[in-house]
Formats: sequence, structure tokens, C-alpha cells
Amino acid sequence: MTLEANPATYPSESSSQHSSEQHIDVVIVGAGLSGIGAACYVQRRLPNKRFTLLETRGEVGGTWSLFRYPGVRSDSDMQTLGFSFRPWTSDKSIADAADILGYIKETAEAYDIGEHIRYHHTLQRASWCSKEARWSLEVLKEGEPATLTCDFLYMCSGYYDYEAGYTPQWKNMAAYTGRLVHPQAWPADLGVKGKKMIVIGSGATAVTLVPELAKDAAHVTMVQRSPSYIAALPAEDELAKRLHRLLPSRLAHYLVRWKNLLGGMYVYQMSRWKPEVVKRSLIKEVQKELGPDVDVETHFTPRYNPWDQRLCLAPDGDFFGALKSGDASVVTDEIDSFTEAGLRLASGEHVDADIIVSATGLKLKMIGGVQLSVDGTPVDVADTLSYKGAMYSGVPNFASALGYTNASWTLKCELISKFVCRVLAYMDTQGYDVCTPRLPDTEVQTQPAINLTSGYIERSAHLLPKQGEKKPWKIYQNYFQDVAALGYGSLEDEALEFGRLNDEVPN
Repeated sequence: MTLEANPATYPSESSSQHSSEQHIDVVIVGAGLSGIGAACYVQRRLPNKRFTLLETRGEVGGTWSLFRYPGVRSDSDMQTLGFSFRPWTSDKSIADAADILGYIKETAEAYDIGEHIRYHHTLQRASWCSKEARWSLEVLKEGEPATLTCDFLYMCSGYYDYEAGYTPQWKNMAAYTGRLVHPQAWPADLGVKGKKMIVIGSGATAVTLVPELAKDAAHVTMVQRSPSYIAALPAEDELAKRLHRLLPSRLAHYLVRWKNLLGGMYVYQMSRWKPEVVKRSLIKEVQKELGPDVDVETHFTPRYNPWDQRLCLAPDGDFFGALKSGDASVVTDEIDSFTEAGLRLASGEHVDADIIVSATGLKLKMIGGVQLSVDGTPVDVADTLSYKGAMYSGVPNFASALGYTNASWTLKCELISKFVCRVLAYMDTQGYDVCTPRLPDTEVQTQPAINLTSGYIERSAHLLPKQGEKKPWKIYQNYFQDVAALGYGSLEDEALEFGRLNDEVPN
């Protein structure tokens, strides 16, 4: 089904009025990219459902309104990170946070989603009652406790902890007299002009920060324990620009989206099948960007294979440009300790800095840290198995939108939203009230839900649900397999148990 926009006026964050009724058919948690997309699908595919979005903060946007560090941008192309039903028309393929936030807000306005959002509502506890076939939700509404109930709970809050990022505890940190900041909590008053700066880390955030800070700082030194793969890509997609000039917007969007989707899948599959070939190609391109005088073997040759961790992007090679200009440099070494004036490295080298940025990663928080229970029994999602990457074993009428780790987040989230709508429509036509993924009687071999070696994943592996080795419990990092499983797979699945309110509750 093609979604069509409603002409509407987007309400201000403080003006939305809501019904006094406290029972909702579908509650969506989070008004970021995933939540707004989910709301669009529920509104159009399930027009008889009452739905609302609970948003902790005071505006839509999620990550794209929270993160304010210099240069913050997408690390996926916007033709696939954007919604399939609403073309991304900007010339920028790799977009900055302000443009992405504007796109999310415009989508909410175009599809009349704003009136369904309850701002400053933080879901704390969700309790399922089988006798009533509904969730009871305990919410902080502008700091005050409130309750509401719903038939289906859909988490679209991602898996980042919005309260704080991850900062390791290094030796002698208290001795440092400069400013130490984490990108997730970037101070509005932080002036960098003429400052000597250190960025600790080698991931996407560090690769984004270095060239942006280098524009004004006296010098930026990226201190990394080990390198990451960095690829230079054009910030603007020339083919997309030509197609949008020549073709109708939706057709151009469709063609570019599929071109980028297939291209990304090809690179990922080649990284799995022939990692050494891809590794040589990536390193060769870095050497070409930086020239023969840079020690690429030390500073830009990772210990892991491509796509064991996410690939870092440098739009128009901006990161490499900052290094070539001399405004930035890279040091590969372990940190021994902080000093009054900067960092002492394991090699004995000292790097001076007025400001140190700890771009050392994020913390994960599954389902927004909500405490779940089913019929009085607490549920830890880490003890569950993920059903098709969308639902959880033993948890009724519940789903979460978690995107791809090897492609644009939104690609998978849209498939899950469509699947949720399929399930709810099927329940309506069949007269069911409850849908619960159930594990088989035979033992299921399990493995981590996310197969990346990135630090933020490995640190939080104990928080993540598991996946099985076979469908429907296996999480595919493959769009076509997910289209088949989520879009066309039969709902009459022995692992998916449906029930009616007056049915006997299973043990």
C-alpha cells in the first residue's frame, strides 16, 4: 500500500490535546525516525485503531534532536535511511542532523501525526494481564505518575541510552585541568577556536568530529587504540540528482533507493565472502587519499575484517582532507594516563590538549529501560529469543523496531512496522485478542542477537535478546530475507500463538 499524505497543520509541542480516555489500541513508544514511521503505517493500514506515541522529550526527532556535537550526520545514505513512502529530495545523500530532524518533523506534519504525540511522557513499567488481554502502562507525565492501558505495545525507542554515553575510567583523570566532554552531552558553550584538542576514539563519531573541529581548532589529534575502516564517499549522489531532474520524484526515489540498497548489500556480502579482497580495496583507497608519506599500515589497517564493525564514512573525504592539511593528525597508541595538560600514552609520548573529547561510544538500553512483566512475572528481554527480529518469545502483543547494523536502520524498522500492522489486521479479521511468540518444546540453539565486535555491542551483550540458528528465531541482516519473512511469511506459524480473551490462558 502506498501511503498518501494528509494536509494538516503540525501542532506545537505544547498544544496537542488528547482524549481523556486512557485506553489506547496501539501505543508506540518514541517519536524519532522509527516511531514517526510506525505511526504513519498504523494510521494508514489500520484506520480504525486508536493510537498514540509516548515521547520522553519535548519534540520529535529522537537521536537527531538529541545529539548536538559538531558535524553530527547520518552514516547511511538518506535515500535508504529516509522513509520509502516519502522521498528524500535534498541533494545531500549523507545529511547532517538538522536536515534529518527537519525531514522527520515535515513527515509528522504531512501525515498528521503530531496530534497523536504525548510529549514529556516517559514509560517506566508495562504489565501484561492475560485475563484482560491488555497492557497496563505506568508513565511519568511531566514528572507526575499516570497510567493508561493498551492492547498492543510497540517500542520504537531504539537501543541507545539517551541519558549518558560511555566514557572509560582512565588513570589519573582528575589531574586534567582542561575540559573533558562526551559527544552525547556536548556543551552549548564549548568554544573550540584556537584550542588544542584531542578526540579519543576511532569510530563514526570520531571520524565525524575531527574534520569539523579542525576548521576552528588550533590542532586536533585523534588518539586511537586501534584503527577502523574509513571510506570516502561523495556527500551528494550525482546519479540521484540527475534522476530527480529527469523523472517524477517518486520514481527517481524508488530507483535510487534500490540502487543504494543493492550496492550496500553487495559490499556487505563481499565482506563476508571475501574479506581480504574488500580489506585490500579499502586500504588501497585510504592510501590513495592520504598519499605515500602516511603510515597506513599503523593508523588505518584494522585488526578485524570489514563489517565485523560498522564502516565509517568520510563524506567527500573530509576526514582525510583534515589530515592532509595538517589541521589534524592521528596517533595510534594506548592511553597510559591523563596529566594536567593532556594525555600520556603508553609509548611515553605526551599529547597536549585544552579540550579532550571522549568519542568512546554509546551505552545500550533495551526497550528504553522499561520494566516488563507478564501476569506478575518480570520479563528480562535478555532471556528471550527474538521472533523474526520483531517480537519476543513469551511476551504477548509486544514488538520493537530495531534496524539493521549493516545497512540503513529504517529499512528494517519499516518492515517491522508493516509486520505489526499485518499481525493486528489478522487478529481483527480472525477475532483474536492475543498474539504471543512461543518457543518449541525442542531446545533452540542460541547466539547473540547482533553479530558485531564493536565495543558498544560487546559491552552490552548481556542486555540484548538472543536469536536462534533457524527461522523464525534467526535475525537476518538481509533485506530480501526479511521482506519474505516479515512481509509475506504466513502468520499461521506454529511459533506464533493466537488466542481470544475468553480462551483458556496457556500455562
